[in-house]
Amino acid sequence: MEPDYHTLQDFMTHTKGIAYLVMAVALVALPLFWHFLTGRDDKKKTF
Repeated sequence: MEPDYHTLQDFMTHTKGIAYLVMAVALVALPLFWHFLTGRDDKKKTF
């Protein structure tokens, strides 16, 4: 079922909302992924 856009404004509002959701997911996912990558590193001994 395709969305029923009547105006360009409806389309732009929908597109902007989807873009905000994608950015929010990226802002949460990237730090978690970085922590996953660096969390397993062994601690270096300092003398």
